[in-house]
Amino acid sequence: MVDLQGQYAKIKDVVDASMEEVMNSAAFINGPKVHQFQKNLEDYLGVKHVIPCANGTDALQIAMMGLGLKPGDEVITVDFTFAATVEVIALLQLTPVLVDVDPVTFNIDVAAIEKAITPKTKAIVPVHLFGLAADMDAIMHLAKAHNLYIIEDNAQGIGSGYTHKDGTKTKTGAIGHVASTSFFPSKNLGCYGDGGAIFTNDDDLAHTIRGIVNHGMYKRYHHDVVGVNSRLDSIQAAVLDAKLPHLDTYNNARRNAARKYNDAFKNHPNITTPSGLTNCDSICDTCDCHVFHQYTLNLKGVDRDALVAHLQEKNIPCGVYYPIPLHKQKAYTDTRYNEDDFTITNQLVTSVISLPMHTELDDEQIECITSTVLDFINSNS
Repeated sequence: MVDLQGQYAKIKDVVDASMEEVMNSAAFINGPKVHQFQKNLEDYLGVKHVIPCANGTDALQIAMMGLGLKPGDEVITVDFTFAATVEVIALLQLTPVLVDVDPVTFNIDVAAIEKAITPKTKAIVPVHLFGLAADMDAIMHLAKAHNLYIIEDNAQGIGSGYTHKDGTKTKTGAIGHVASTSFFPSKNLGCYGDGGAIFTNDDDLAHTIRGIVNHGMYKRYHHDVVGVNSRLDSIQAAVLDAKLPHLDTYNNARRNAARKYNDAFKNHPNITTPSGLTNCDSICDTCDCHVFHQYTLNLKGVDRDALVAHLQEKNIPCGVYYPIPLHKQKAYTDTRYNEDDFTITNQLVTSVISLPMHTELDDEQIECITSTVLDFINSNS
């Protein structure tokens, strides 16, 4: 699904030199490389504050801690995503409120958000799923109308640019009140272990979060807030700082691969390709609202699980993101949920399949993958 070895081979000298610099300095925790990466990422995103931390899940939890959300406060998020998004809500004894997704973009349904808002609602967590920016103009409008916080889950969307309705652009992660991301190795900007970060333009919130990530300390042995131990180590920061200048190139390579996939599957009656981009109609040269963390097809009249088995037999990787909606997970079942409110999610979990998507995909690989998919579907539908 990803080719980290191929990617590393192309930037080996820079990565190795950056890591060796850390080794020679022995500044393994909160060293100069962490601060350098932090500053470079702030400049790239156009955001005032980047606070690195240990992983993307911590980043989400710390963002919520920084906002001062209290047990029982309701947080609206999406049913069709990885469990980490709702996991941290439950860990903080907040009340997760899951809603359905848009059938075209797979991102959170704004109408469903509005329907779910109650006097207990304090925050909304939109996920930029598979690398596509959510409808942030509409979500921010709702937040302003109801005095709610927006916490962007940008774990899959790093580098994505959101085009506002007035034509201006903002990087995802710099739109809401606070955002989180993951630097897990398979992410578009990934390190060689675990890592994450929180973004915000709010000076006071940034100050609070900087204390939280470091045991609640601003001065050594003075614990002013309840905190955690969540730091991005210098080795991982060195890797990320070496890769950051390549991020736009990486994302462009993913978009180029997506175009080729789309061309191969074009107009097939059993396949819907990812084309419902935010404020766009197609994957064009000037649009950067989709960074294709995953390339995901929505199948119709196809035995998805049989296709998965067929691809595996041919040694072609694929993935199902996600096979079980969160509202049906044992840990997050709730009698308040009505199946009629999750019609799109319940359909997607049976029909989506993600194909290999990474920076090293070449035409021969794409042709092999697409022809294998098409041969199966044409023979079995």
